[in-house]
Amino acid sequence: MTIHRLYQHRAFEPEAIAAMTGAYAEVCRQLGIDNNDLPQVMIVAEKVIEFAQRGACDPMLLRDCVLKALRS
Repeated sequence: MTIHRLYQHRAFEPEAIAAMTGAYAEVCRQLGIDNNDLPQVMIVAEKVIEFAQRGACDPMLLRDCVLKALRS
């Protein structure tokens, strides 16, 4: 599964989509989550979208916010 499925019907600028996709991939990589781990990838994707909606548009900032949220 890709993060694209979750935000395809929401309004995001191309730069935000690129940042979200990069952050999603990096969070999954760092946590050792495979795309076949559906419950976990959904949680990661939802957190990435949540922080992007709050205004985080830098992929490293998104990554850090999501990792912090998931680890706490």
